[in-house]
Amino acid sequence: MNKSAGTRLDILQKAFELIYKNGFQPTSIDTIIASTNVTKGAFFYHFKNKEEMGLALIAEVLSPGMHEAMIEPLHHANDPLKALYKMMQGLLMENSFFRIEYGCPAVNLTEEMGPLNEQFGNALRQLLVTWQSAIQLVIEQGKKSGEIKESADPVHIAIFITAGYAGIRNMGKIMGKDCYTGFLAQFSTFLDSLRPHSPLPKH
Repeated sequence: MNKSAGTRLDILQKAFELIYKNGFQPTSIDTIIASTNVTKGAFFYHFKNKEEMGLALIAEVLSPGMHEAMIEPLHHANDPLKALYKMMQGLLMENSFFRIEYGCPAVNLTEEMGPLNEQFGNALRQLLVTWQSAIQLVIEQGKKSGEIKESADPVHIAIFITAGYAGIRNMGKIMGKDCYTGFLAQFSTFLDSLRPHSPLPKH
């Protein structure tokens, strides 16, 4: 990585930390610059304004982090439902990318900026669609292999799972990590309900 690319990445990483903790609107360019070793001129060399930096943050920091935590665990799943559970468990209980008290950075940005800025809304929507598509694919594969019942609707299940994640991450901000345990227990029950019912024994 050359010096220019390194400077850009440093700005985005520092901006992510500040925005994750404090929100996008309260975090000023001056605050971001003060947290780095770059000049204001260097900031504006890489980003023409704060909005452009925010969109780059979504594409270059949030998207790769999301792919690693939310998409990769679903690839090549031997048991699709176990893979979905492990993905959620990893997100809530093991992932160091997220802070419990701050919630999910993508969910936070969606709530804060989605209704206010069309470009942010589109970029964040794409993150969500990408995750939902990965979940849908796993469900479809499970139906083909007979591990998930035929009546399961991949689109509706993906919406349910992603909405549940967003809700429990927000709840965790004020309730702490303990609420994740109850959510995961119910999530496991929900996933088990997607398995084909065993046939009744013949008499």
